[in-house]
Amino acid sequence: MTVFGISDFGTYCVSILVFLALPGPGTFALLTSTAKGGFRAGAAATFGLIVGDQVLLWAAVAGVAALLAAHPLAFKAIQYGGALYLAWIGLRLIFAKEAGALPIHIAPRHYLRQAFFITLLNPKAIVFYMAFFPLFINPATHQGAVTFAAMAVTIALITLVYCLALCAFAGLVTQQVKAHKRLARGLERIAGLFLVGFGIRLAAP
Repeated sequence: MTVFGISDFGTYCVSILVFLALPGPGTFALLTSTAKGGFRAGAAATFGLIVGDQVLLWAAVAGVAALLAAHPLAFKAIQYGGALYLAWIGLRLIFAKEAGALPIHIAPRHYLRQAFFITLLNPKAIVFYMAFFPLFINPATHQGAVTFAAMAVTIALITLVYCLALCAFAGLVTQQVKAHKRLARGLERIAGLFLVGFGIRLAAP
């Protein structure tokens, strides 16, 4: 299903959810903020994560848009490279010996600002978006800025709903993640399998 020029919109949304579910600095910033300041602090951290993510996202969009306009063949190569990158991330999650994400320090104030900088100071996110976006762009149906804006808004809305739901259940989630490393490891492996599957599906003609 193509929506606003986003090919395979359903897979695009599921992929976003899979990445959100992976324990990482943003997740722990959210959980720690909620544990220290309640739901309002978690909601503030959520908006910080979204704003930081949008900055990185649009930086990646600038590069993808330039590539799409100037080098169509190179863009096609990037699409296949992105599929391989997605599968590589999945394989790393599957075969990693233990969960890599660790809780981080959050001061009991300025939750939005701290979450924003935690997200912004992750340059790998730009590389990820540069590989991720081309997978869901068909040059024949692409609508330029409309498609990129739809991708950005979709990510922001899914992140908002997911993170606020996570805040609402933060006490339970925090306890489970800290007390059950096997659970966190199992979730990472499941996410890895999904990512490998996405990479194979998106690379197929």
